[in-house]
Amino acid sequence: MASVLIDGIQKNYGPTSVLHGVSLSVADGEFLTLLGPSGCGKSTLLRILAGLEVQDAGSISIGGRPVDGLRPKRRDVAMVFQSYALYPHMTVASNMALPLRMRRLSALQRLPLLGRLMPAGARTGVEIDAEVTRTAKSLGICHLLGRKPGQLSGGQRQRVAVGRAMVRHPAVFLMDEPLSNLDAKLRVQMRAEIKELHQRLGATFVYVTHDQAEAMTLSDRVAVMLDGELLQVAPPQDIYTDPDDRRVAEFIGSPKINMLDGAVREHGLIDVAGSTLTIEANALAGVPLTLGIRPEAFFLAEHGGSDILTGSVRLIEHMGSDLLVHFDLPGIDHPLIARLLAERAPQIAPGQTLHLGVRPDRVLLFTRDGRRLRRDVEAGRGPAAAIREIA
Repeated sequence: MASVLIDGIQKNYGPTSVLHGVSLSVADGEFLTLLGPSGCGKSTLLRILAGLEVQDAGSISIGGRPVDGLRPKRRDVAMVFQSYALYPHMTVASNMALPLRMRRLSALQRLPLLGRLMPAGARTGVEIDAEVTRTAKSLGICHLLGRKPGQLSGGQRQRVAVGRAMVRHPAVFLMDEPLSNLDAKLRVQMRAEIKELHQRLGATFVYVTHDQAEAMTLSDRVAVMLDGELLQVAPPQDIYTDPDDRRVAEFIGSPKINMLDGAVREHGLIDVAGSTLTIEANALAGVPLTLGIRPEAFFLAEHGGSDILTGSVRLIEHMGSDLLVHFDLPGIDHPLIARLLAERAPQIAPGQTLHLGVRPDRVLLFTRDGRRLRRDVEAGRGPAAAIREIA
């Protein structure tokens, strides 16, 4: 196990800049996920960490040791690829044993016939077989050791790919969207298995995905990336409830966070969509703001009034225990989505006028350029400084 330090990594492909000075630290034994949409640079960063790509600037250290310029096999990392990268002509046992054979046996000892006649090679081969069997047992795939990848399901191939990484006992596990080829039900199952594997091994994991459900359920911390830039690194719950940037708030959460343009009326009041919300904003009267309201921050109200948004129901999505209500507000060109209890369904119909209360403590405030505007209690500072910041 080892810590990872990524310092000022830059990567260009011709005139296109892919990574813009990314800096990040991963603690020993931590599970950190690089999360972002396709093309944001997260897989490129992982490949640079593995030694499969060379950065144009910046440095990488693993376990306090600089690894820039070292070949992948010298970095003591193991990578699980999106495609699993299993050799189709080899059995599961051979695929899992391959990294150990390449590391522990000489070229002569790896020859099928001659290697068996060399005592040292034979002893090492027995040790390798025992290590493969132990790893396969821990993953529940002992019964698959004699099969070839073409005879396996997607979940079984994923376990084999993880097992091939595990047999090396690497300092760092690198995983590049390993669940993306699985169906939804199997992804949920494999998420739990990867989480249990991390807890059992106590190893350092760096995991890449575009799926926020994977990031939120697996990680100790999540690093959100967009357009080659690292936007925020924090525990999953903080990423969701306390984003630093509007782009982070909009990327995390399903359904997507509601964004409403508003303006400060006076201290403690914000005008939005024809209503007034009681929210203390560290800004002068008249300053425009954007309000971010998660769907679960709404509740059904009996009538209009303060802290109530009134609009008409556009459509309803039944989600089992929850109800997603799309409703239109005056002056807003896109529908808002509220997550309500399903027991409210009989009271709501398309076209109906709906009064939705807003929990002020759940509202996120952003400046029009996308920066988070924290209140006094959130920022831990006096209001005067914040007022000067955006006035």
